[in-house]
Amino acid sequence: MNIITKSYFFTFLSLFSLSLLFSQDTYQRNSSADVKSYVFGLTLSDESNLIKGETEININFTQEVGPFSLDLIEKNGEYGMTISQVLEGETPAKYTYNNHKIEITPGASEEKNRTYKVIYEGIPERGLVIDTTKFGQRSFFGDNWPNLARHWLPSVDHPYDKAGIEFRITAPDYYDVVATGEKIEESNLGNGLKLTTYKEPAPVAMKVVTIGVTKFASTLLGEVYDIPVSAWVYPENRLDGFSDYHVASKVLKYFIDQIGPYSYAKLANMQAKTQWGGLENAGTIAYFENSVTGKNEVEGLIAHEIAHQWFGNSASENDWNHVWLSEGFATYFAILYQESVYGNEKRKEELQLDRQQIIDYYQKNPSPIVDPSIKDPLNVLSVNTYQKAGWVLNMLRHKLGDEVFWKGIRTYYEKFRNSNAMTDDFREVMESVSGKDLNAFFEQWIFTKGYPELKWKWSYKGKKLNISIDQLQKHHTYSFPLEIGVTINGKTTIKTFEVTDSKANFSIKTDAKPDSVVLDPDSWLLFEDNNP
Repeated sequence: MNIITKSYFFTFLSLFSLSLLFSQDTYQRNSSADVKSYVFGLTLSDESNLIKGETEININFTQEVGPFSLDLIEKNGEYGMTISQVLEGETPAKYTYNNHKIEITPGASEEKNRTYKVIYEGIPERGLVIDTTKFGQRSFFGDNWPNLARHWLPSVDHPYDKAGIEFRITAPDYYDVVATGEKIEESNLGNGLKLTTYKEPAPVAMKVVTIGVTKFASTLLGEVYDIPVSAWVYPENRLDGFSDYHVASKVLKYFIDQIGPYSYAKLANMQAKTQWGGLENAGTIAYFENSVTGKNEVEGLIAHEIAHQWFGNSASENDWNHVWLSEGFATYFAILYQESVYGNEKRKEELQLDRQQIIDYYQKNPSPIVDPSIKDPLNVLSVNTYQKAGWVLNMLRHKLGDEVFWKGIRTYYEKFRNSNAMTDDFREVMESVSGKDLNAFFEQWIFTKGYPELKWKWSYKGKKLNISIDQLQKHHTYSFPLEIGVTINGKTTIKTFEVTDSKANFSIKTDAKPDSVVLDPDSWLLFEDNNP
């Protein structure tokens, strides 16, 4: 996900046992019921904003058969849902509906695999955005992140329980429909209605499930390893939108080649009514309405959202407090893509912009990337989980070297594809691949607030360059490799030193006084330069 700002419209509006112990992701999980698939039947109308739904939920009980719950916002005033029936198979089920939870008690049987149906209707306040586009056309857009699916879809609205998705959407026949998955049916029902069905067999978290229903212009942008890549834009933006979103095929190929197989049936790029700059819905990405300009300014945004298809969508965080495994990865992998296209200077440029945002944010919000004090999943999004987490991946890449870093990334994705992971899972994979103990690295950069704040000076005497460095931050003394660039007569040499204490002194033999001395000339260390 992206929040609008920066040159391409975004940046910020993405010990393990202790983090688990004190985590504030308090979502009550079903102990045995594992949702395998949903079929969401929805009827949409122009007569009102009321939606009618029939949801089939296929559940496998992994242990004993027992009560389980689904999320669905109850009607309160104008908004919310009313349930007319809950079935187990063809039989009325025993259930209660209170506090936005459907609590279902299964019938007496030893059968582990069961299907339930929830029949309901109502007007969603959030989640499904029913509005007009900027051109005045009526529209319906799913906008679930982080936990807004419960406003319109009965479901386990948390990324820990991912499931296959099918949408069966009945709407006026003059609307175009796109949704999560591959289109498997489009049928005229008569009476001015059309049924459109999309199916995604890969398990998907509800945070990245979507539909788009309005008048669209759409085109096939290309195919990448047999995966169709398309653009869905407002007809008024047809040519500009097709042009702006065309780079998606190139980005998709880069990530498949670098990381591993793509998990979803298609890659649709959709202009939409969304509260975000971009929302990484699985296989059907939503971009904010004004992303379409015809000036091809959204390449970085597109790279960020496509990177999410691997990190956040396929390999998903198992706990909201570890959302950096989604947003930090998407932030840095968008930079990696741009580096591959435009060179190392582009990487440095992006990281330097991010570094300043990290410093500015920390002055008002001194907190770590994994912050167990956060209770509301919406609040896990910050410069820490986007830009700082991206910087941590940049430092890890430098620490391990490109070959080992990419091997670790591919191994991590292969292990947790279509599944869930936590920070410790990622660390263990990178340790296994690299043969290095990374506990201290993750502890100081992920679980500790801040970064090194350095005051330094240099002097030259007796053919020796002397450098002194002080860490000014009080909460923690960081250990890190520091590269120092020394330029003499236009030629720059880079030396690396290990900093382990709050004060450090280094010497470099040189035949002449340097023209300049620069800390971290290649942007591999997150720090604040406190020199005047």
